Amino acid sequence: MKALTWQGTEQVEVREVPAPRIEQPTDAIVRVTSTAICGSDLHLYSVLGPFLEAGDVLGHEFMGIVEEVGPEAGDLKVGDRVVVPFNISCGHCFMCTHGKQSQCETTQVTEQGKGAALFGYTKLYGQVPGGQAEYVRVPQAQYGPVKLPSHGVDERYLYLSDILPTAWQAAKYADVAPGQTVAVMGLGPVGQFAARSARQQGAERVIAVDLVDERLQLARDFGFETVDLRQVGSVGNAIRDLTQGRGADAVIEAVGMEAHGSPVAEKVITGVGKLPRPLARKLTETAGIDRLAALQASFDAVRRGGTVSVAGVYGGAADPMDLMTLFDKNLTIRMGQCNVRQWTDELLELVQRDGDVMGTETLATHRLGLSEAAEAYATFQKKQDGCIKVVLDPTR
Repeated sequence: MKALTWQGTEQVEVREVPAPRIEQPTDAIVRVTSTAICGSDLHLYSVLGPFLEAGDVLGHEFMGIVEEVGPEAGDLKVGDRVVVPFNISCGHCFMCTHGKQSQCETTQVTEQGKGAALFGYTKLYGQVPGGQAEYVRVPQAQYGPVKLPSHGVDERYLYLSDILPTAWQAAKYADVAPGQTVAVMGLGPVGQFAARSARQQGAERVIAVDLVDERLQLARDFGFETVDLRQVGSVGNAIRDLTQGRGADAVIEAVGMEAHGSPVAEKVITGVGKLPRPLARKLTETAGIDRLAALQASFDAVRRGGTVSVAGVYGGAADPMDLMTLFDKNLTIRMGQCNVRQWTDELLELVQRDGDVMGTETLATHRLGLSEAAEAYATFQKKQDGCIKVVLDPTR
């Protein structure tokens, strides 16, 4: 079968790889009908390369049709249309039953000291072949896959695999309440959905922050106030100017480790990536740093006693934190990998409402064949051609 494989730093290729097969009784095989490129995939494209091997199949946002099931795959049947959460969870362990599916004790990658295994996401998370492929083996299929109506366009449901529940959880973690003002840092796909989620959860005002024209315009199209980073000296000051000098009640940080505005960290990260792989892995695990401009701006922009919800992915082990400010401002900080299955039931109902209230069908700016995936990665990374979200069709 054809699949997108990692071949080196900023080098991915569609290649022929062995088709997946049932390996465990709880497995299923899914024929992929739609798969997307996530902002987290760009971390693999460059920063997290030391944890990948040439030939690893990428991708963790996908949906499709069940082609085969193991004898213990629950009520999943051949022919079911499903979307598959990016984290692989069992549904019955302590963590799963407490709504922490991202920490599933059945699939935890304990040898790496990490949480639940993830599709297409390095040795750190189990090296499970991902969904940017024609077919995928889905472990723990008795619990993970979400059954969908047989009708409707894929993009109404595709983002239930990751970015929509990630954004929804970010708003939940921000403790959004009616009448509040929420600022969203970063208007990539997760940030766009985070702004929409905050409004759905009751925020009175949503202030959306970015520096890319088409992202800012998309936020304005949904009725959000915007702050253009290129036109302000300080994000915190700009947010305070809009909130009677106080700051936002909550800030959702939806940027992560590759934020603009961190030139020194960028050079360090780039240098580490060029070192021999064992040394690069060791340095990343023990002394790695991230580009923290968006995170620091979030701490500045939130009001005293407010909440910062971190949805952006970070991987540094030696990131400097201004603990004096965090302590002095009496901040609450929540973060973590999304517990996808905790939110899919309510989100499935939401995305099925008339009118596409979350704008799932209009988020993608680029719809391409799997054969065009390598070019799409480069376009997405460089924010070229108005690219906000890429959806790939494995049949093309």
